[in-house]
Amino acid sequence: MCGRRKVNIAEFQKEKIADRRLKFGGEFCAMWIVFSIFAGVNSHRKMYYIEQVLTHYGWEGIALAGMLLLMLCVQLYYYIFLYGVIPSYKANRRALRLETPPALSVIIPMFSEDYSFVEERLPLILAQEAAEFEVVIVYVGSDTDFFEDLARLRLSFPQIVVTKIELNPRFPISTKMALNVGIKSAHHEHILFSTTDVYPVSDHWLSLVAKGFTRGEVVLGYCGLEPSAGLKSHLMQMSRMMQSADWLASAACSRPYRGIRHCVGLTKSIYFGANGFDHLNMNVGEDDLFLQRVMVRDNVAIVLSPRATLREHCWGGWHWWNDRLYYAGATIAFYPLWVRNHLQWEVGSHLFFFAGVVCALSVMPLEYKLGALFLLLLRYTVVALEVNRIAKRLGEESHWYTYFLYDLLRPFHAVWMSLRLLRKDPRVWR
Repeated sequence: MCGRRKVNIAEFQKEKIADRRLKFGGEFCAMWIVFSIFAGVNSHRKMYYIEQVLTHYGWEGIALAGMLLLMLCVQLYYYIFLYGVIPSYKANRRALRLETPPALSVIIPMFSEDYSFVEERLPLILAQEAAEFEVVIVYVGSDTDFFEDLARLRLSFPQIVVTKIELNPRFPISTKMALNVGIKSAHHEHILFSTTDVYPVSDHWLSLVAKGFTRGEVVLGYCGLEPSAGLKSHLMQMSRMMQSADWLASAACSRPYRGIRHCVGLTKSIYFGANGFDHLNMNVGEDDLFLQRVMVRDNVAIVLSPRATLREHCWGGWHWWNDRLYYAGATIAFYPLWVRNHLQWEVGSHLFFFAGVVCALSVMPLEYKLGALFLLLLRYTVVALEVNRIAKRLGEESHWYTYFLYDLLRPFHAVWMSLRLLRKDPRVWR
C-alpha cells in the first residue's frame, strides 16, 4: 500500500503542475499561504504539503479562500483607508483662502405653507451665532396670506429675505428654479443651500460653515436623520450615515463627487461661472450632478463636527425612506464611471464576502469553517470600530446591535434598489 501511494502522488503531481500553468488566482493565494507557513522546509517537502492541501480542499476550496481574502482586503480598504479619514480629518490641512469667515446667504425653497418650519425650525436657524448672515426664503405657492405672514417676519428678524414664485399648475417649478431665484436675491457672495425639512443641532452650524469657506469655494456639510425609537428608524439613520460617509470620505481624499442638498455651500462666482444648474429636464441633481461640474480637488472643504450637524425631519417610515432613495437615485446613472465603479466595488465586495462565508460554512471541512468564521469576525470587529469612530465625529448615536443587522441587510438592499432603479421614476423627469 505504501509503494502504491507514492506512485499516485507522483502522477497527481504531474497533472497538477500542468494545470497550475493555466490557473493563477486561487492557486497563487494558496501557494503564498503554504510557502509562508513552511518557509523553513526543503523544496521537496514544500511541494508535498502543497499537494496535500490541494488534495484535501481541491481547486474549488483554494479559489474560495482566495476570493474571501480578496473581498476582505477590499472591505478593509474602504473602512480603514477611505472611511477612516473622517474621524481624523482636519480642515487646516488645506491652504487658507480667506483670512476671516465670510457673510452667508442661506437659501431655502418652500413649496408649501409649512407652518411647522416657520414656527419650529426657522427660529433655530435665525438663532445662529454667525457674524453676518441672511436667510433667503423662496416661497413657491399662491397663498397670499401666508406670503404676507412670511414678509412680516422681517419686522422682527431683519436678516430674513422673502421672495415669491407664483405657483402655476401648468408650469411646475423645480427646486433648481427656486434656488436660482434665491441666488439672484441673495446679497452675499457665499451662499448655502438648505431645505425646510432640517434644523441645526447647535447654534454654531453657520459659523462653522462660514469657517469652511476660508478653506474652499465649495463647502459640504453633513445632515443626519432625526432620531426616533424603533428598529426601522435606527436602520434608516445608519443608512444615511454610511451613505454620507462615502462621499464625505471621498471629498476628504480630494475626490469629491457629491454633497447633500440640505447643506451645500458655494460662491456665486462658481455658480454663474458654470452657467447655473444643468440637467434641467430633471427635478433632482443639484447636490450631485451639478456639483460634479464645479468641484475639483483643491476647491472643496468639508465641515465635520457634531456641532455642525443638521437633522432632517422624517415624514414617514421605512416606505418613505426607500421612496426617497429611489427618487434621488435616478442621478446615479449619470455619474462618472469611476464613481459608479467605486460604489459597485464596495457593495460587490460586501456581497461576495458574505456569499463566500456562507458557502464555506455549508460545504467545507471544519477547519475551513473556523477560518471563514475568523475572517468574518475580523471584518466585523474592524468595521464596528471604524463605524463607531465615524458616528462620534458626525454626532450620531452608536447602535452596535443595529449596525450588525444593517451590515447584513445592506448589500441585498443595495442590489434590490439597483434593480428598482432600472425603471424610471416619472416624478424625476420634467
